[in-house]
Amino acid sequence: MDNREQLRRITELTEQIAGLPKGYLSKKTIGGKVYYYHQWSENGVKQSRYLHDSEIAPLADKIEKRKELLAQLRILKSQKSRRNEATGMKCTFMHKRTPVAELELDDVTGFIQKIGSVYAPEHLPIGIPVRNEIADRAAFNDWWRDRSIPASRSGVPEALESLGVADTKILLVRCYGLSLSDQYWICPEGAELRWEDINFFQNDFSEDIGDVLFGERKKKDTLNFSSPDSTSDGNLKKRWKIIDGKRCLIKGGSNPFRQQPFNEAIASGIMERLGIPHVSYTVIWSKDAPYSVCEDFVTENTELIPAWRLLQAKKQKNSTSRYRHLLECCELLGIGNITPFLDRMLVLDYIIANEDRHFNNFGALRNAETLEWLGMAPIYDSGSSLGYDKMPGQMRSEKDVVCKPFKNHHAEQLKLVTDFDWIDFDRLSDVDELISGVLSCEEAADYIDEGRIHAITESVRRRIGHLQELAMTQAPRQLDTTEDDVREEVAADYAPKMEL
Repeated sequence: MDNREQLRRITELTEQIAGLPKGYLSKKTIGGKVYYYHQWSENGVKQSRYLHDSEIAPLADKIEKRKELLAQLRILKSQKSRRNEATGMKCTFMHKRTPVAELELDDVTGFIQKIGSVYAPEHLPIGIPVRNEIADRAAFNDWWRDRSIPASRSGVPEALESLGVADTKILLVRCYGLSLSDQYWICPEGAELRWEDINFFQNDFSEDIGDVLFGERKKKDTLNFSSPDSTSDGNLKKRWKIIDGKRCLIKGGSNPFRQQPFNEAIASGIMERLGIPHVSYTVIWSKDAPYSVCEDFVTENTELIPAWRLLQAKKQKNSTSRYRHLLECCELLGIGNITPFLDRMLVLDYIIANEDRHFNNFGALRNAETLEWLGMAPIYDSGSSLGYDKMPGQMRSEKDVVCKPFKNHHAEQLKLVTDFDWIDFDRLSDVDELISGVLSCEEAADYIDEGRIHAITESVRRRIGHLQELAMTQAPRQLDTTEDDVREEVAADYAPKMEL
C-alpha cells in the first residue's frame, strides 16, 4: 500500500468510526430482572441509556465493529509513522543515578529493539538473565511491557485514541519510564537528564494523562506526558494526584456495584484491628462515583518489587508448589520474615474472601541504591473481595468464591498458614459496625442496598467464626503440595461481560 492509498484508507476508517457508537454494553439486575444498557463518555461526561431487547444485538455488533476498525486504524497509523520517522531511540537504562545498560527502543511501538553494554547487572530488574555479558531481550521486554498500562483497563482504548498514540508502551517512552513504585527510568542519548530533576517523588507531575484516562476532554492541544499515570498497572481506573504534598493513588470500582473502594477501607479497618502492616485507604466521591485514596508507601529511596519478579529469581521445579517456590526465592534473595507475612496475608484474604491477590499486588521493599532488602511491603490492593461482583445469594453460598495467589480455593490456602496465635479475635468484635459504617453512607445507596450490606456482614462474620474454630481446635498443619495450585497468573478483568 503506497502513501496515497494509506492516507485514503485512514480517512475512510476515520469516517466509518465516527458513524459507529462508542462505549460498551452492560447489564444490571434489579428486583430479579436483568436490564441491559449502553454506556459511553461524551466530552468527559459518562452517558447511559437502557435498551429494549430488540436493540441489544444490533448495538453490540456495531460496538464490536468500531473496535475492529479502531484496531485497523492504529496499525495503519503506526505503519505510516514507521515510513516517515526514524524508529530507533538510543537511551541509557537507569536505576536512580546508576547507569545500568544501553538500550535502543522502537519509538513507534515502545519495544526494546536492542540491548547494548550492561554496566551494572546487579541493578537489572530481577528475572532478567545476563549471559556472556548480554541481557536477555525477551525477558527485558516482558518486564517493560508489564510496566505499561494494560490495554484491558476500562477506558484505555478511548484514551489512546484521544492521545493519538497506538500503544500504551509509547506513553512509557514519553514519561522516560518513570514511576512512583520504583526508581527505574530511561535517559535518551544526549538528553543530559538528572534523576533529581525529573523523578516524580520530588518533582511535580502533569495531570493531563490522568485526566484523559478518567474520560475528561482534552483541555489543550499539546499535552504534558510527564506523568506516573503512564506506568500504573491493573485493570481498574486509577490515577496519581499530589494531595497536601503527598503522592496519592486514586482508584475506582467496577460496575455494577462500584464496591472495590469501600472494600479497601473495610480491609484497612480489619488489618488495623489485627495489627497487620498495611496501607490505609479512605473513600472519596467524584461525579457521583466512589474512589479509594491511599498514600504512596514507596519513597525516593525505596522501591516495590512485586512477588511476580521475586518468583523469577530461580526456575520453579514441577514438583514444587508456588508457595514453596516463593519461599525459596525469598531465601535466595535474602528477604527475611516471609512466612509470618504470608500467614497474615492469607488470613486476611480468607476473612474478606479476596479473589484477586495475584503476584503483582503484594511484594517486597528494598533500598534502590544499596539493593538492601527492607522486608515485605505493607498489604495493599484488597478491593476485589467481599463479593464485589456477586449477588447476596451468591455471597451466602460462597460456591463461586475463588482465590489467588497460591491455591484456587481459600480452604486450601488456609492450610498453608503456619501460625494462628497472633490473631486477637476480640479485636474483631465490632466488624459488623465497621462494615456498616463504611457502606451505609448516603452516597453509597445508589450502588449498595441494605440487603447487600447484610449479606456482606453475615459472610464476614461466618468466616471469622470458622477461622476461630480452626485456631482453637487444631494446631496449624501445613500441607504444602501442588494440588489446587493456581496455574495462570492473571489479574481480574473488570470489563462488562455480555452473553447474547
